[in-house]
Amino acid sequence: MANHPRYAIYYAPPPDSALHRFGSTMLGYDAADGRDLQFPDGVAPDWRELTQDPRKYGFHATLKAPIALADGTREADLTDACAAFAGRARPIPVIEPVVDAISGFIAVIPARGSDALRQLAADCVREFDCFRPPLSPDDRARRNPAGLSERQREYLDRWGYPYVMEEFRFHMTLTGRLGDERRGTVIAWLRERFAALELKTIAIDRIALFKQDDAASRFRIIGSWRLRA
Repeated sequence: MANHPRYAIYYAPPPDSALHRFGSTMLGYDAADGRDLQFPDGVAPDWRELTQDPRKYGFHATLKAPIALADGTREADLTDACAAFAGRARPIPVIEPVVDAISGFIAVIPARGSDALRQLAADCVREFDCFRPPLSPDDRARRNPAGLSERQREYLDRWGYPYVMEEFRFHMTLTGRLGDERRGTVIAWLRERFAALELKTIAIDRIALFKQDDAASRFRIIGSWRLRA
């Protein structure tokens, strides 16, 4: 991977919220201020390894997957576009959060589908695509297109990412991929911890701009905007 900054449009809860503290503590990293965090009591001895992959990105849900900036665009342009996007009135998605497995890893996901949430994600994919450079052969190969469905390959070639539009699944990742023998125990433990937050619903009412300075760096929040209802 080239050694240049990448940017992503994510949903991230407010830094002072119980949800942000829960997710960030579980990952051992706070993307709002770039600090390493101590894991909560009771984690498995290998918890650092189990959370290694999502720790790089911080606690979030993807709306526009990480991109480098296209030629002729600047970080300031992307920041302005985020503010303009957030300022346009739209239905605010509200989800009922649950902890469950998705593609082998554990995440906070909606208990049921949401048309408003799918529309928000699709709008982000389209709106910010002008900042994405053309997909390189190496980046395409990295997505293992042979393992994707035909529609996912079409989306990869069109949008630079296969899991968009009807393939989109909202998730706030808490672990890396786990084997079948481990998954049930980890889900049960995380569900117990999450239940203590008493979060019946979550309003997906903001977008955040995350930045990764280079391939070895973690992503960090450099801007956040509340969506206009």
